[in-house]
Amino acid sequence: MSVGTVAVETGLEPPVVEREARWNPLTRILFRFSFIYFSLFCVLFPQILISFAVPLHRWIPEDAVMRWGEFPSPVVEWVGRTVFDAEAVLRTDSGSGDQVFFFVLVFCLLVFSVVVTAVWMVLDRRRPEYRRLAGWFLLFIRLCLASQMLLYGFAKAIPTQMSEPSLVALLQPYGNFTPMAVLWSQVGSSPAYEILLGIAEIVGGLLLLLPRTALAGVLLSLVSMAQVWVLNMTYDVPVKLLSFHLLLLCLVLLAPEARRLTAVLTGGAAGPSTAPQPFHGRAATIAAVVQVALAVWLAVGFAMSGVKSWNEWGPGRPQSELYGIWTVDEFTRDGQPVPPLTTDETRWRRVVFEDPNAIYIQRMDDSLEPMPVIVDGSERTVTLLTGEAAEPSGNFTFERPAPDRLLLTGVLDGQPVMMSLSLMDADGFPLRQGGFRLVQDYPNVSGGVN
Repeated sequence: MSVGTVAVETGLEPPVVEREARWNPLTRILFRFSFIYFSLFCVLFPQILISFAVPLHRWIPEDAVMRWGEFPSPVVEWVGRTVFDAEAVLRTDSGSGDQVFFFVLVFCLLVFSVVVTAVWMVLDRRRPEYRRLAGWFLLFIRLCLASQMLLYGFAKAIPTQMSEPSLVALLQPYGNFTPMAVLWSQVGSSPAYEILLGIAEIVGGLLLLLPRTALAGVLLSLVSMAQVWVLNMTYDVPVKLLSFHLLLLCLVLLAPEARRLTAVLTGGAAGPSTAPQPFHGRAATIAAVVQVALAVWLAVGFAMSGVKSWNEWGPGRPQSELYGIWTVDEFTRDGQPVPPLTTDETRWRRVVFEDPNAIYIQRMDDSLEPMPVIVDGSERTVTLLTGEAAEPSGNFTFERPAPDRLLLTGVLDGQPVMMSLSLMDADGFPLRQGGFRLVQDYPNVSGGVN
């Protein structure tokens, strides 16, 4: 195997030895298929390409990510009806990445890639290798993978992806949680753990964007994505398709380095990388500088987006003026005390004030009902809203004779009502008393854990 050109080493780009060798037939077939399939997936699957514009998020419509997938909609919907007898419609009001639409889209990409690969084999069967095209392809999917690692990394490092369990979550029985809610609550209960997960993903993304450290970035991303994919599969998180494909991108990027990695893991010596590169010499240096600039662009953009999310709907979001879990000690209707019977469907047991524009009412059977609300601190009024027209169903004035006491007086469903409430200590829940104990003579378990 003859040695062709040796790339000039500048400190930014990795030393690469180009080998002018004929690829075996299987390698050529796999490359053709991978090039078509993964290129189309990265272009057509929502959020991957649009994430590169994250610093411009203020000017990007909120539904832009999901609407990105509308381009192949006519084909996907037709295939869904004809092949699967299913309604493969893109639900733009859903954040799920595992909709029927996306599974049918992946099926279409697979079929299209197989057909084009077969045609490509016939029309270009004499070409010995595709090193230049492979170099561009590997660069493209490496940048796409890096953008997703940084996106999810900053969402965890600035803990907004999995926030601390809400006040409402503290009142719900564990059995009412879905597997995904269990995972979100578990990670959100330990912000330090979530931040460390995010830092690992950020480091992987940044290493991917530096040519000299790209291999280390792929290895770290592979470990991170393997864990994410397993969690998505076992906790039913609707990001299974994307996480699986990000895992596959890691494997595709590792394929050209398989021999070097095998040599290192088996105690052998590993020479310079022979992975295809799209740039050489001075062009490689310029490309490396551009990738460093892209790393800064994405890191700053995702950090800005994370801070915005923190302040708008994360832990830093505005809280209700009456924030807390309030227990209804006394409930009077038409001047008559209403006893706290579990069979009473109208009496309130607790009221949760958390977000400024909504409350949760816990009934006597412990069911929780969300309701829009307007809390006016200056007028000291609480207005409950119902229906699509948001018509008032209850109007109260409130008094706080003490920080942990609340009096609501007004009209509810056309009847005069007065309630006396006391503030629960939310930090009294065992979930919020965990903390960190370096030394423990006995494990700190409760809540039915054996």
